[in-house]
Amino acid sequence: MKRIAQLARGLAPYVGVLGALVLLRSTGLAQTVDLVFYDLITYNRAAPSGTQTAITLIGISESDIKRFGWPIDDALFCQAIDTLNALDAAAIGFDLYRDKGVGDQQQCLRDRFRDDSTLISIANIAAGIGPVPETPPERQSYNDLTVDADGVLRRDLLHVTGQDAATVSFPMRVMEVATGVTNLREAMENGTHHDAWLSANGGGYFNEVDAGLGLQRLMQFHEPGSFRQFTLTELLDGDVPSKAIAERIVLIGSTAPSLRDLFVTPHSRFRGGTELFQMSGVEVHANRVASLLASQDGSMTIGWIMPGWGNLLLVLSCAAGGLLLGERVPNLRRSVLTVSLAAAGLMGALTLLLMNQHVWIGATMPTTALIGMGGAAWLRRGALSQQHSQQIRRLLGQTTSPAVAQQLWNQREELLSDGRFEGQQLPVTVLFTDTAGFTSVSESLNPRQLMDWLNRGMAVCIPAVTRRGGMVNKFTGDGMLAVFGVPLAQDPSAEAAAAIEAAKEINAGLKLLNNQLNDEGAPMMRMRIGISSGDALVGSMGSTERIEYAVIGDTVNCASRLESLQKETHVGALRVLVSEHTLALLSAEARAQLQLIQWGPMQVKGRDERITVSELRMDNEPAAGSATVT
Repeated sequence: MKRIAQLARGLAPYVGVLGALVLLRSTGLAQTVDLVFYDLITYNRAAPSGTQTAITLIGISESDIKRFGWPIDDALFCQAIDTLNALDAAAIGFDLYRDKGVGDQQQCLRDRFRDDSTLISIANIAAGIGPVPETPPERQSYNDLTVDADGVLRRDLLHVTGQDAATVSFPMRVMEVATGVTNLREAMENGTHHDAWLSANGGGYFNEVDAGLGLQRLMQFHEPGSFRQFTLTELLDGDVPSKAIAERIVLIGSTAPSLRDLFVTPHSRFRGGTELFQMSGVEVHANRVASLLASQDGSMTIGWIMPGWGNLLLVLSCAAGGLLLGERVPNLRRSVLTVSLAAAGLMGALTLLLMNQHVWIGATMPTTALIGMGGAAWLRRGALSQQHSQQIRRLLGQTTSPAVAQQLWNQREELLSDGRFEGQQLPVTVLFTDTAGFTSVSESLNPRQLMDWLNRGMAVCIPAVTRRGGMVNKFTGDGMLAVFGVPLAQDPSAEAAAAIEAAKEINAGLKLLNNQLNDEGAPMMRMRIGISSGDALVGSMGSTERIEYAVIGDTVNCASRLESLQKETHVGALRVLVSEHTLALLSAEARAQLQLIQWGPMQVKGRDERITVSELRMDNEPAAGSATVT
């Protein structure tokens, strides 16, 4: 059961991320973010000008309504159509509903649509509105537009296969009448036309069923407001130049805001202004016709839409990548940086593909999966590292750094037996400290002040040791026993150098601390340090009630005896005595940089053989070297 509980705790962050991904997609939030991202790219993408196309708009403006009233009489449209034909328009798309005539001359408009081969009438299938009566099927069309759930027009319904002759989209019919070519629709009908067709789960869509109906693609917009445009008044008054009409496609439709034939487009939310930008229906159709013409002559960038299965595969790949990067990159900071760079690279790649190649791939889900699974791995690693530290702390009897705890945990199979560190002999360097004059100081301070005074001294010593990979093995009243080279075997030379550097840092720290104590009127702190190197027996010692990591041997004894040797010979805040065994491990260059006072061979308590002792003076020493955890 304990193993199952541990497994459940380890998997919990990943299950949470998977649940968040499911919610992100099922609630539609991922689609919303992807659509906003798509709109932003569309808005910032350089768009061609409508003036480069052979399309002219005749818009019914507010001034036209004021002059002619609404609905406008059919006779006026007959006059406008005759004028356009006189100017040799290639095709005339009539984007106004006239299934019911207006005025006394309704038949004139019906006659024009029956007999004029350039005229295209619209119907609306969804609203049940028919075309201008008597319009032949080959010049009828539907102008239905597909708007997303957020009210933005992004999709272009080009064609619905298997319909009758009259059921053709408005831009398709306009293009065919203008060019006399129907091969594009025929290719769509028989499935041989290649395009970036949408589906219910393609690109950034999720379960958008309408996107999979018929043959739909994303609209490619020209610069808003860039098509050549004139009002109905200008056309009827003869103010439209012939070159703006001759051999061009002309679309007639409403542009007056009061007629509400306006659409929110990807540009709307990002364009400035006090009012929301909306595009007129006739300009929307101009963009659709322009895209079809570009498809016909091969000048259009087709692009590509990631299918639903591809989006799912990408999400799974990114989730796996985030998990691997979060788990396998050894250093946690490096792992965070790597995942962050991977996420930025993914978003950058998807942005460039959409911006330059019109390739639309859902970005929210894979990016979230990458970062989320990486974050879950960091959370799991952090919890596990804390657990490891606690277990190692229990075994060692003191706190150790996360890096050392992780290193110990990785090698636990070799180091531990029955939950204990097995006894082994390791080359170590021992640093023993003691506070000089503690008895006299204790007489001048109350217990609280005395403990605070001691802790301030320990605050100087402990970091100097642990920053260099050393371990504070135990506190000895007013001193401490620190060991370098345990519980993992290290380079003896490096550990000896680390102990010397720690002593230097303690010396510098004591100087600063004594300045503060002097300012406070508190007793100065003086310490003695003994440093010695050699082999020691190390391992877990004790019972289930109390266990600690023991360091036993002559090396520990030597360091302790050096610290207490000739206590009366003590100059300055810190006295450091170093054994010949430690100095022998240092490189010649390192020894040459030390200011040493030779004490010569000395007899120390508990040892038959004399030991050569040197005092490390640091009055003229450079600052301690940087800490390096080994």
